[in-house]
Amino acid sequence: MPHHKSAAKRVVTNEKRRQRNIAATSRMRTAIKAVRSATTKGAGEAVLTSTIALLDRTASKGIIKRETASRHKSRLAKFVAKLPA
Repeated sequence: MPHHKSAAKRVVTNEKRRQRNIAATSRMRTAIKAVRSATTKGAGEAVLTSTIALLDRTASKGIIKRETASRHKSRLAKFVAKLPA
């Protein structure tokens, strides 16, 4: 239990941020799964562009590291390139 007003505020702020981070991470994972479930190259490319934007946004907010976002983007692009036309 916090003993100071500022400590109590930090508890509330940290919980808000945690919930926001969880939601963003969940959105990111769902987008990655959508790319992975694509069966054709056209469908994969359509979903890939929005997923890349989402990964960049998540990395810019510090929820994931830039290197992690880059690795995901690279692997997803490689996956879509191998899909049948």
